[in-house]
Amino acid sequence: MSLVRVHNFSISLDGFGTGEGQALETPFGHAGTRLMEWAFETRTFREMGLPGMTQGSRGVDEAFASQWGTRVGAEIMGRHKFGPQRGPWEDLQWQGWWGEDPVFHTPVVVLTHHPRPLLEMDGGTTFHFVDADPVSALAQARDLAGGLDVRIGGGVATLRQFLEADLVDFMHLVLVPIILGRGERLWDGLEGIEARFDMEATPSPSGVVHLIFTRRPR
Repeated sequence: MSLVRVHNFSISLDGFGTGEGQALETPFGHAGTRLMEWAFETRTFREMGLPGMTQGSRGVDEAFASQWGTRVGAEIMGRHKFGPQRGPWEDLQWQGWWGEDPVFHTPVVVLTHHPRPLLEMDGGTTFHFVDADPVSALAQARDLAGGLDVRIGGGVATLRQFLEADLVDFMHLVLVPIILGRGERLWDGLEGIEARFDMEATPSPSGVVHLIFTRRPR
C-alpha cells in the first residue's frame, strides 16, 4: 500500500507549527517568515517561487527539501493551509496562496466543514474540498493518487489529526531554533508518540535540525 508522508514541516523549539493571528498578510501569524527561512535558499524552494538571494543551495537543507515530491500522487491539507478564510465560503474567487499554477501538480484534498466545487488549476493541480475524517480523507486521496504516496501537507491541526489516528508512515520535521510562545502546537495530545517511530536527527549549518520519523512495523 502507498505510504503517508510528511515533508518540510517546520516547528519551533516549543513545538509551534504556526504563530497566532493568521491572516492574508501573515500566513504564519506572528511567526512571520521565521519558521521557513531555512528553506528560502534551497534550490527546491527557489524553484517554487519563494524569495531568496541565490539560485538555491545544494547542501543539507536541499537534500531534505527536495524529497517532498518524489513518488507523491496526492496531498491532503487543512482549510487553513489553503487560505485565511473561516466559516462558509464568502469568496469563491480565492484559489489558494500559490497563483494560477500551484506547486503541487497533483490532486489535493482540502479538509473543510464547508465543501465547495472542484477547483481545477494550471499544471495539473485539482483542489477537492471535502468534509471528512482522516480515514475517509486518506481513502479518497489514495484513489486520486493512482498508487503513489499521499503527502500530509498541514497545517498543524491536520497533521495532528493524522498522527492521532496513527496514519503517518514517514515524517520529516524541521526544528527551527526560535521560541514562538503562542500559536498552534503540534504535540498537544500526542504524549508517547515517539514509541511508534524510529527517529534520526541531522543538524544543518543553517541552524535547523532535520528530524526523520519512520514508522515501526505495526
